[in-house]
Amino acid sequence: MPKRILQGTVVSDKMDKSVVVSVERRVMHPVYKKYISKRKKYTAHDENNTCKVGDVVCIIESRPISKTKTWVVVNEKAEKEGKK
Repeated sequence: MPKRILQGTVVSDKMDKSVVVSVERRVMHPVYKKYISKRKKYTAHDENNTCKVGDVVCIIESRPISKTKTWVVVNEKAEKEGKK
């Protein structure tokens, strides 16, 4: 089964090796047929503490790391810098 990948904004980086990522999605209201923005916060694992508040990051589903952490940050900036 493929792992889910979500994109969101880092809203908290106060924990060690963890960040809180806010993911926004647009859904259509079943009765009024208008689009509504819904947000959900995910706690994600950030091994090197590279993410800061306001960064746009991708998170990928993983095994449970702790009680609330089941996502891992995929830091695209670090990967691009490492390839150069």
